[in-house]
Order: sequence, then structure tokens, then C-alpha cells
Amino acid sequence: MVTFNDSKPTIDVLCPTRRGLSLLSNQWTLLVLGALHKGTLRFSELQTIIEGISKKMLTQTLRDLERNGLIKRVVYPVIPPMVEYSLTPLGETIIEPIWAFRDWSEEHIEEVERAREEYDRRSRLPLQEQTAALVQQRAHEASEL
Repeated sequence: MVTFNDSKPTIDVLCPTRRGLSLLSNQWTLLVLGALHKGTLRFSELQTIIEGISKKMLTQTLRDLERNGLIKRVVYPVIPPMVEYSLTPLGETIIEPIWAFRDWSEEHIEEVERAREEYDRRSRLPLQEQTAALVQQRAHEASEL
């Protein structure tokens, strides 16, 4: 819970929002949940849909989501084993906020990236100037020898 003490907010470690954010803080979690919103999928289908995710990260993310009650894992007793994943009713409740974040990202991510590039450019400039000054100083010292 966020409390205000002397006009300064305190975000308690047991704050429900903070605990909820910790469930979703892995970059792959939102992507897996979004993919499963379309319906039940097998591991290989998820890996195909979510470009760049390793088998290890997909396995870990699916286990975390199952542990937290957001997805259901069904194992069929066939050879080779077949496993399917789907959202639970609790998992369905997080889809609307995920879509809101997706919409925000699609509208603002380019602006964020431009701001990042500008910040990085400003941060590098003084270092470049310092390096150039040091090179000039050493060249001057070498010419005096």
C-alpha cells in the first residue's frame, strides 16, 4: 500500500501493486500471456509465436505463470508427451491491462526511443570532448620532447 508520511509517499514491500508488478516484470511474461489470449497453445507453438525466446526462458516463464495461477498446463499421456497451455480465468483478467500497455507502446515507443538516443548522445559528448583534449595534450607534450 502507498502511504503518505510528511507528504512523501512510502511504497511498502507488501504493497499489492508492487507485488503484482513483480509477477509481470519479466519481459517474456506479457508476451506469453498475450499469445495465450488467442487460445490454447503447445510449447512449440509459443516458441514460434514469440520470436527470440529461448526454450529455457519459455519453460521458466510458463512455470512461473502456472505457479501464480495465471495459466493452466495440461499434459496428455501420449508418446511423445503432449503439453498444452491456456489462460486461467485469473489469467484472463490481466489481458485488458496488457492490451492497454500494448496500445501505449505502439503510440509512444518511438518517442521513448528518440529520448533515449538524445540522452545517450548527450552523455557521450563530454567523454568525446575529454578524449579529444587528452589526445591534443599528449600530442603537444610529445612535440616538446
